[in-house]
Amino acid sequence: MSAVATRYPRFMPDGSGTLARIGLIYIASSVVMEEEMSAMSAPGVSTHTARIRLPKVTVEGIEEMMNAPELETAARHAAAPPIDVLCFGGTSASFLHGTAYDTALIRKIRAWTPGPIVTTASTATLAALRQVKAGKVALATPYVGAIHDRAVRFLSENGHEVVKGAHLDITEDHALAEVPLERVYDHILSVDHPEATAIFVSCTNFRTVGAIAALEERLGKPVISAVQASFWHCLHLVGVKGAKPGYGQLFAGLEADV
Repeated sequence: MSAVATRYPRFMPDGSGTLARIGLIYIASSVVMEEEMSAMSAPGVSTHTARIRLPKVTVEGIEEMMNAPELETAARHAAAPPIDVLCFGGTSASFLHGTAYDTALIRKIRAWTPGPIVTTASTATLAALRQVKAGKVALATPYVGAIHDRAVRFLSENGHEVVKGAHLDITEDHALAEVPLERVYDHILSVDHPEATAIFVSCTNFRTVGAIAALEERLGKPVISAVQASFWHCLHLVGVKGAKPGYGQLFAGLEADV
């Protein structure tokens, strides 16, 4: 037994990011993403958040948020701790104007925060779909039609034809997080289609990860959510096995022994 082991008692896990520290730029009024990332995190993975204000979950509200100077402030604040990877945790905000816009957003955040690796929820989604070898997909969102349609376009321009989709027409951010997981489960089931090789669930303030394993078991195909994909991509980018088991086949190879 080592001298350290004999001198000190066995300590309880304290949430310290000894494996990886994830920086997160997140919506000020949202609650789901941090909770779900914490649920999926193995000991040694921590998340550190800075927030930006979203006026409303509409095209106009998202554009107002993304054009506000507080985006740069939030990015710099999120990267102030010694983090390994920085994620912009807004799916619709990063896919709203297509792939080029999402790529430009990453470049902009990198310029503001030159230290950590940078990703977005939308970039992470595409990487996750590649990981599970998805082709055509089904799409479940809580958005209004105009934002849902932008999601369809974003997926399509990246090689993922949407063969079936449905949206819930929610415009208030707090209301997104209040949708019960049982309703989310039914919503996702409703979009399944024989031609869909995977199902994508968009929105980082929409509860999903607790239902993913059950959905995959019932449907026999990968279910990818924006929060799950974002967390997976952060771990993937830093090469850390930091996920608890049970949150979907996407995490194959990145699950920790806990």
